[in-house]
Amino acid sequence: MTKKKYVLVGAGGRALYMFAKPMATELQDDVDFRGVFDPNQTRAKLLSEECGGVPVYADFHGMLAEVEPDVVVVASADYTHHDYIIESLEAGCDVISEKPMTIDEEKTRAILEAERRSGKKITVTFNLRFAPYFAKVKELILAGTIGDVYHIQFEWFLDRDHGADYFRRWHSEMKNSGGLLVHKSTHHFDIISWWLASRPKQLQAFGSRNVYGNQGKPRGERCMTCDYTTSCEFYKDITKDRFMADYYVGAEHEDGYWRDRCLFDERIDIYDTMSVNLEYESGALLNYSLVAYSPYEGWKAAINGSKGRLEVGNVYRSADMSAVDSSTITYHRLDGTTELIKVPTQNGGHGGGDEKLRRAIFTGGVEDPLGQQADSLAGADSCLIGAIANCSIKEGKLLQVPDLRSIGKAELQ
Repeated sequence: MTKKKYVLVGAGGRALYMFAKPMATELQDDVDFRGVFDPNQTRAKLLSEECGGVPVYADFHGMLAEVEPDVVVVASADYTHHDYIIESLEAGCDVISEKPMTIDEEKTRAILEAERRSGKKITVTFNLRFAPYFAKVKELILAGTIGDVYHIQFEWFLDRDHGADYFRRWHSEMKNSGGLLVHKSTHHFDIISWWLASRPKQLQAFGSRNVYGNQGKPRGERCMTCDYTTSCEFYKDITKDRFMADYYVGAEHEDGYWRDRCLFDERIDIYDTMSVNLEYESGALLNYSLVAYSPYEGWKAAINGSKGRLEVGNVYRSADMSAVDSSTITYHRLDGTTELIKVPTQNGGHGGGDEKLRRAIFTGGVEDPLGQQADSLAGADSCLIGAIANCSIKEGKLLQVPDLRSIGKAELQ
């Protein structure tokens, strides 16, 4: 069978480790990796060197025209996704998009319309669906273990290294990332919608900045040149990390992008404390929260149904969720008895989800009884929850989540 031709947009950490390296190694029997484009050519060339010399293109349009790829993998900055996705679809390519698919309602609509016009397909890489722990929860719900699900309490907490990191870089401005309610929470909103097999209906959200941003604290422009390195809790020397030093410090001369911008910069306008109350079409209610300055990293949730309650969650020792302290689901029956359900601990990024997701989307022929592969409508819903939550915070009121299924090609499963 002839291998499909793939090209990659983006040369940051996620692009390198999630897509480029695997396409050049573990997936090479199924993937013909033909090219990479990033506006920062230094990063693109470094990625190429680590991936066996895959061709580097200075122009995205030129790469599409020369390679004529079957599939374009989009792993660039969030605010650029819609441009690359739409152009790829119009060029007759399928698209694999890193999440979030995009950052606001307008861009979401444009992507879905382009997909319908082109007749091509978008796959969104929601790796948490493939992590065995999250998949086990889906299995239990599908099996009717707790009956009809009425309510979910879901809390995610980023530690003061991982959480702070979003405020050092391009993610810290709403125009670039949609804030953490889009960039980060898209993971979580998708998982909940997937567990419930329902789409969002309406929500009200709250958000604030309590730790990062202009808090009146002494500050510099960036950690590398700061006068407060000995007194700032958040000082970080990125030159000590080889990847950071090569891919970012060594590439600054091209675009002026600093990877260690001050956490108290006045340009920061995203929230570090967030809460969303959401109603689903099924009638289930969600209470969601995210903080980006916790003493430790992890999440916890309680899922309440007509026949019982599941308590789930983990504490992580790494930002990519590869180091897990435990993997146990607590099942509370209505009669007051409790069962501990052990889930085998998985190594690898996102609790073992990254590798399983790659195998499903690149290798093909993998059975999908849980519906783990996500289409553009799933990508749209998870993005819209965060985008509409941002609007709710700004306007201070309850808002409807737009239903874009009439634009998409197929009904959300």
